[in-house]
Amino acid sequence: MSGLVVHDAGEVRTITFDRPEKKNALTVVMRDEFCQLLESADVDPNVKAVIVTGTDPAFTSGVDFKDVDPSFNPRQRRFAVNPGRALRAMRTPVLSAVNGPCVSGGLEIALSCSFIVASERATFADTHARLNVVPAWGLTVLLPQAVGLRKARELSMTGSFVDAATALRLGLVNHVVGHDELLGFTTDLAERIAGTSAVADILAMYDEGQDLGLSAGLDLEMRNFVARTWDSKDFQTAGESTVRRNRTT
Repeated sequence: MSGLVVHDAGEVRTITFDRPEKKNALTVVMRDEFCQLLESADVDPNVKAVIVTGTDPAFTSGVDFKDVDPSFNPRQRRFAVNPGRALRAMRTPVLSAVNGPCVSGGLEIALSCSFIVASERATFADTHARLNVVPAWGLTVLLPQAVGLRKARELSMTGSFVDAATALRLGLVNHVVGHDELLGFTTDLAERIAGTSAVADILAMYDEGQDLGLSAGLDLEMRNFVARTWDSKDFQTAGESTVRRNRTT
């Protein structure tokens, strides 16, 4: 598979952008295969979490513009393969392990994941305006949600880079760790995700609820609660899991 590497360890699948000589820029083929890999992971009962990362020194610079067809018309663009949309459709949690520069489309990919873990070497930027293009994978919605509208405007208008520590302070990422600890930390975080069907339901509720007001959001939560099929074994398993966890902490 050109430019992508897949590795399974237990219930965690890692997808690596592996085109370091091009800053892991994504060709049309890579984008299509990436979305296919996400779809297959989402329906695989043996995969409870996915990690997305890049081969050093970069995470990804997003689209490889040298691979874009200049005759690509506006109608075709609406139906083009969209990694951000594919990530947001996932009901399997996806963790972004950002190992280096995470730029434009790469930032949209990271923002579309469930969590972002950053290496101390990670940097983040939206350079769409500098390239005289506009985002299409969700950035103008997701970046303001992460850092606030005014800061998002500044980052997009200037194309300025922020380092990992600043990204953490802004709320852009969940964690910052040493570079050599990145995959180990992210894998451990992925393994701690509960292996229950409730994870997919809660993830869906967060995604749908963020576009709703308080009253509608509470109604959505209650509808999901009432509609859910309950099994006494679920409570027993959950209780046993909590006891085991408390004994080891």
